[in-house]
This record gives sequence, structure tokens and C-alpha cells, in this order.
Amino acid sequence: MAKQETIAMILAGGQGSRLGVLTDFVAKPAVPFGSRYRIIDFPLSNCMNSGIETVGVLTQYQPLELNSYIGNGHPWDLDRNSGGTFILPPYLSLEGNDWYKGTANAIYQNIPFIDGYDPRFVLILSGDHIYKMDYAKMVAAHIEKEAEATIAVIEVPWSEASRFGIMNVDGEGRVTEFEEKPAEPKSNLASMGVYCFSWEVLRRELIEDERNPKSENDFGGDVIPGLIAKGRQVYTYHFNGYWKDVGTVSSLWESNMDLLINSDQIDLRDMSWPIFSKNPQRPSHYFGPDSIVKNTAVTDGAELYGEVYNSVIGYNVLIEKGAVVRDSIIMPGVHIGEGAVLDRCIVGMNTVIESGVRAEPDAEGGRDDFLSPLCQDDITVIAPGLIIREGLAITGNSMIGPAHAKSHPDAVAECPSLLRREMELC
Repeated sequence: MAKQETIAMILAGGQGSRLGVLTDFVAKPAVPFGSRYRIIDFPLSNCMNSGIETVGVLTQYQPLELNSYIGNGHPWDLDRNSGGTFILPPYLSLEGNDWYKGTANAIYQNIPFIDGYDPRFVLILSGDHIYKMDYAKMVAAHIEKEAEATIAVIEVPWSEASRFGIMNVDGEGRVTEFEEKPAEPKSNLASMGVYCFSWEVLRRELIEDERNPKSENDFGGDVIPGLIAKGRQVYTYHFNGYWKDVGTVSSLWESNMDLLINSDQIDLRDMSWPIFSKNPQRPSHYFGPDSIVKNTAVTDGAELYGEVYNSVIGYNVLIEKGAVVRDSIIMPGVHIGEGAVLDRCIVGMNTVIESGVRAEPDAEGGRDDFLSPLCQDDITVIAPGLIIREGLAITGNSMIGPAHAKSHPDAVAECPSLLRREMELC
């Protein structure tokens, strides 16, 4: 292996349970975003744009579709002879077969991989955030301050600071204290889950953390607080751009809507910092002669014959005449039948919404057996690969998944062949 100054490790193995049925069968980083992307496209594209040529992607939960999507990294120009993109699942070693026990343990298990490139610096990235960031600038700041660890932070509203891991710093930006979701925060500098470490320091800390039986082997909970407690050189790096953790239904919906209302903050058409994706060639999208499409992101292969407002429409979506879609995210391959009405919905890949279905916050006759604590703000989530039966009424804050095909066969059916087809396409 060729020596690399900096390599990146993307943590992409989390279950994403707060997204409910959207991640029942796929890892969260593989969830579609916008009209043509997956969440994992953002850290991968950031690496390419930042000049980082070696990227390890640590997978674990439901990795098949994510592994297939990333492949050899070619769509992100990360299929290099001197580096490239590597899928790193847990593997069988002489000590046995261990799942990744935490974020720090995941990197610990891949020390031999990192050692093979003998890097000076290692970036630890999350696979489930939407943002554009020049990691090279962060590494430069790390070098300038002679830091041992640098943590990217973003200022959040004080009213929301208690939802984040908060960094308290001195006048030089050195971290003096890390508080995880403090009830009374002393700072509004929230950790973004993006770290730059000097590899020699991190390697030593990972080995020490692994030997500690009381550790939960987590960067935010163990490694970083441990470095701060030891008085090591831990600094913050301020990020001023758009950043969103899309780990909940509400945040996923909001970030997609931001493409429509805050496009100056998260402009995906900005070729000075492109976001790449793996998308097979498809015919151009088509708007029917009687269609009405306003403030909507649409990509290749979509056919729209009905009315669509303030929505994000994925590839190969068909919206029939008479259907109305508002403030919704329609993922690739969805078919929406004539007369269906969808308002504030997230519809998973390859689901069929039959004619006359009404999914609205105040849908008359909507059933309460689909309500879910994971859904808020009157958002409705429908899993991939389902058939929603004709005429069904669904109220806001509902979530419909494969289990409902067994408990409510009159309302929901599974369509697994469509899921298999999509995996072959990707």
C-alpha cells in the first residue's frame, strides 16, 4: 500500500432505528436523499473534493444495498491505484468474530487497515449527515494548532443546544469540557461528529480504550472525553455551512425540504463542490400536458401527470393524472395512482400507492392503528416495497411497514419483487 498523508474512515454501520421502516432492510447511509442521491454520497463526495484518496467505509447493519451502491468508488472518483474506497465490515480474526461494539471499537478493529497506509492524520466521519465540507481545511487547522485531536463544531441556537454534544472551549479554541446533551449548556458549539486525529495519538488511545472494561468504546462518550481529561491538545474547528443530521423522520423531511426553500445553503447544482452519486442513465423526466408542477425537485425517468407542489421526486416515479402530491418526499420507483392525495409524506422506494389513497394530516376516516411515536409534525412514512390498497385513508404521524401486510392485509400488501429489482439496478 502506498503511504497516505490523510485517510478517511466513514462510520456507516448504524441501524438508524429512529427512521423506522425506512431502514428495516437498508443501512441509514443508503437511504435516498433529494431526487437522485443517497445519504452516503455527501461524505464520499466531500472526500473526493477535499483531495482524500483513501476512504474506508465501515458497514455492519443491513450492508448489502450499501455495499452494492458504493462498489469500487468509481462514481466519486475514488477508485485509485494508490488508494481507493474500501468496504470494511466486521471480520473473523484469531480472537474471534466481533460486531463493532461502538464507534471507537469499529476503528480499533481496523487498525491494521489504517497502518497499511501509515498516515499522519485520520479523519473520522459519519455516514448519515448532509453537508458540504472541505476536510483539507480542517486538517490544515489541525496542523497549524499542533493539535492531537480536532473536532468540527457548528453553532446551534441556544434553545436547541441541549440536543447535542456540546464543546466548551477556552479563548484559543481548545476544548476544556465535553458535555453530552447538557440540560443547561454553557456553550452552543455542537459537535458535528467529524473528527481529525493524529494517527499516532489515536492509535494509542484506541488500544487503551479497548483494554478498559468499563468503556462503551465510543468516540463521543469515551475517547474524546478521555483525551480532554488527560489534558491533550484537543481543539475545535468551526464550520459555518449547512449541516443536518438526518437521523430522524422529521430531520430527513426537513433537510429534503431545505433543497427547495434553502437552496442557497445546500445547492446541489454548484459544480464548484459537486455531490456525486451512482445513477444509471435514464430517459429525461416528463410532465404530462395537464400536469401542474411547482417548486419541486425532479430527476431523470420521472413521469408526472398529476399535481405536485413543494416536493422532492426521485427517479422512475410515476404520478398518474388526478393525483395530488404536496410537501412530500417520493423516493425512486414509486407509483402513485389516479386520484391519490399525499400531503407531508415520505414514501419509500418502489412502493405502489393505489388510486384514491388519501394520506393527509387531517384525512377524514383515517385509522389510528398506523400511528407511530417516530413520526411527528404530521408527517407520514410509508416503507419501501409496499402496495397501499385503493381508497385507504391515512392520517398524519402514521408509519406503515411490512408488518402491516400481515396485520392489515385489507390495507397493505408487500411487493418484494420490486425491492429486488431496484437492488439489481443499483
